[in-house]
Amino acid sequence: MTSQPKGHNGHANPLKDKRIINDFTIEAATVNGSGSQTANLVLAKSIINMGIPVGPKNIFPSNIQGLPTWYIMRVNEKGYLARKRTIDILVAFNQATYLKDISMVRPGGVVIYESDFTLTGVAKRDDVTYYPVPFGSLAQHHISEIKLKKLLTNMIYVGVLAEVLGIEASAIEAALTKQLRGKEKAIKVNLDAIEVGRKYFKEKLQKQDPYHLERRDKTEGMLMMEGNTASALGCVFGGCTVVAWYPITPASSLAESLSEFLEEHRVDASGKKNYVVIQAEDELAAVGMALGAGWAGARSMTSTSGPGVSLMAEFVGFGYYAEVPTVIFNVQRSGPSTGLPTRTAQGDMLSTATLSHGDTKHVMLIPGDIRECFSMAVEAFDLAERLQTPVFVMTDLDLGMNAWLTKPPEYPTKPFDRGKVLTEEDIKKLGKFERYKDVDGDGICYRTYPGNPHPLAAYFTRGSGHNEAAAYSEDGHIYQRNLERLSRKFDTARTLVPAPVVDSVAGAEVGIIAYGSTDQAIAEARDTLAATGVKTSYMRLRSYPFDMVKIEAFFAKHKKVFVVEQNRDAQMAQLLKLELSLEQAAKMRTILHFSGFPMPFEVIVDGISHKAAHAKHLDVEQKMPEIVTGGE
Repeated sequence: MTSQPKGHNGHANPLKDKRIINDFTIEAATVNGSGSQTANLVLAKSIINMGIPVGPKNIFPSNIQGLPTWYIMRVNEKGYLARKRTIDILVAFNQATYLKDISMVRPGGVVIYESDFTLTGVAKRDDVTYYPVPFGSLAQHHISEIKLKKLLTNMIYVGVLAEVLGIEASAIEAALTKQLRGKEKAIKVNLDAIEVGRKYFKEKLQKQDPYHLERRDKTEGMLMMEGNTASALGCVFGGCTVVAWYPITPASSLAESLSEFLEEHRVDASGKKNYVVIQAEDELAAVGMALGAGWAGARSMTSTSGPGVSLMAEFVGFGYYAEVPTVIFNVQRSGPSTGLPTRTAQGDMLSTATLSHGDTKHVMLIPGDIRECFSMAVEAFDLAERLQTPVFVMTDLDLGMNAWLTKPPEYPTKPFDRGKVLTEEDIKKLGKFERYKDVDGDGICYRTYPGNPHPLAAYFTRGSGHNEAAAYSEDGHIYQRNLERLSRKFDTARTLVPAPVVDSVAGAEVGIIAYGSTDQAIAEARDTLAATGVKTSYMRLRSYPFDMVKIEAFFAKHKKVFVVEQNRDAQMAQLLKLELSLEQAAKMRTILHFSGFPMPFEVIVDGISHKAAHAKHLDVEQKMPEIVTGGE
């Protein structure tokens, strides 16, 4: 296709006479390993520097270099930052995918593309605005360093977009200076490349699209942070001193960030390190080391994802039965097996809840945003020691690896809760010590640390049958009594874990239950539904075991309750059904999304609208499908 010197606005473009301000989605379609990440981050942070909220999503392949990558930026001054199904502005850099990428742009959208690409078939449209740019040629002529030509080509696209949308030069310079902190030469050559893109658009093209940016004040005091970074920082504030891990996507950056934080903050005045970080030979060894450290009295953790959790099953069961504290971060990805290592999911909820053979139930904390990634990391260490058990923190790839716009985490003020630990003086006063005796009736027993000098403080930690005194036993009555006590301890955990967050709306007959990273999509879906007359209440689950008093009350108030999840099998709904009455469970419907991409808010709107038939009032007897699923 011959490029149009002034751009090309299709005659069927439905938005050509409109002006859309601070409300659109940008997608940069590039190649993995091409150096686009810096350009993408600079673009997102530049818009944030103009006071406009941005929600980036990095969709990347599981290889090192060469496969398609999509960086999606939701720009919305109202703060709606969940992923949308539609793309408004596309930067088409990938020759292998540009035809399909262009076909996904909404009518009225914009396509900025390498002018050497030939537009044919579904990519040759008359309802979008095309801006052809000779990126390769511009880089060849304006970037002198051969090694930098490929990398800085991405910065040229930032310059083109800056001119198209009206991004302030000062906002870009501030973002770039912060991104490349202290690298003055790199800052200059990147700014020069951005100016090449700006200049080309001003001289060769003409703006014909409706999309504009205007400065606002919606991001004051906010920062960009990944969930894994926030979790790592929470581990530091939670007193973690032992890290045992094995690399796995998408959890590796959590342990790597934690290692860096500990190196900075866990070193005394003499330079001595007050921590240990061990990269184990596999995930089973990693959790074994973490449990050993927890048994010894250290606050320990490991981080992994679904495949690693599967390998940890035997040791986690040991931790549950022998009652040893540690914290396990499960940054969930798409499974089963290897699955899609770089795609997000909430597919480990059911397996983690009962991980290992036999009757096991594990405590899970479920952060819904960056601040909770931090606060729940801190809280997990307290709960692990209070309950003397492995505690899981369940995030996912979207929350863990993507950068989210957030207020800074709150500084923790509570002292550490080390749980029921007996000192030498305590045992002297008591005159005896039985490791697995339920003295207080809450299922939680007293323990001692290794090194307690009292002769009665020692006990044998075993994963085989044992009585209250920790002695080996195969007595069936003792075994049953021990399992019943562990169940009683799990009920105690209900009173200690984070409670669900509930937003009840008067007159709402529809209730929504969700958890984790879908929270932003739920917020926008609820507002969209409310605009059509469908009122909804919302309960965000933040932990397991459940607070069944609040959950049962929520079900009692609504005729239909939709459980929204990012997995195929409605795993959280299954856990809820185990504890709900038949009458309450009959109200439950599920909305499922499991393509590996973050959930778009439209999936929720479509699911509820379909079942509610756009009615303001729901008939309890109305026949509705049990499940609505949403793919890509």
